[in-house]
Amino acid sequence: MRVLVVEDDARLSDQMSRGLRADGYAVDTCPSAEEARWLGVENDYDAVVLDIGLPDRDGFALCAELRAAGRWYPILMLTARSSVEDRVRGLDVGADDYLLKPFAFTELTARLRAIVRRGIPERPTIVRAGSLELDPARRTIRLDGRRLDLSLREHALLEMFIRRSDEPLTRAEILEHVWDWAYDGSSNVVDWYVVALRRHLEADAEGPRIETIRGVGYALRPRGAARLD
Repeated sequence: MRVLVVEDDARLSDQMSRGLRADGYAVDTCPSAEEARWLGVENDYDAVVLDIGLPDRDGFALCAELRAAGRWYPILMLTARSSVEDRVRGLDVGADDYLLKPFAFTELTARLRAIVRRGIPERPTIVRAGSLELDPARRTIRLDGRRLDLSLREHALLEMFIRRSDEPLTRAEILEHVWDWAYDGSSNVVDWYVVALRRHLEADAEGPRIETIRGVGYALRPRGAARLD
């Protein structure tokens, strides 16, 4: 297996690369985000070990850039930062796992083996449906480049529509996903929120529309006008 180690601490980088090579890995190393971006885009690695604290820009930004470039190999982030917020941010930008410094080399290799075993499914960090764009990490939805000002429920409902674009969704499915199975409020709540979302979507006359499917529920149609029954 071929691994890229991105670490600006020369001693630690050398220790990791020697240990990984002794375990049978082919290893490339680099100390900067700019060099790592070039290597990461040009090569098909089995995994990347990425330090967050790099001299030219942080590992969060580099991870997001690699994912945006369509590179889906597993990424294991290294950091001395122990805050929950940093760990969450790393996972949100596309990392597969997180290892705190100092660490035992045996744990590093065990985590590498674990994330490589999972395979490399395509996991876009930005989800699109026509002119709608969902950024799960920043929890934003944009319509034709303009950020939509949505309530929490509106956001959750539109996110469901975007992720399941062009797929008919029943009111029961929507209630269970957005409100949960224990919801005991009005049965018309889905319809009310769909009306509100349609008002937001009107800002793009040629953009996605939420279509009513008679006897079923609703579907987000990414292009053109909806066929309302």
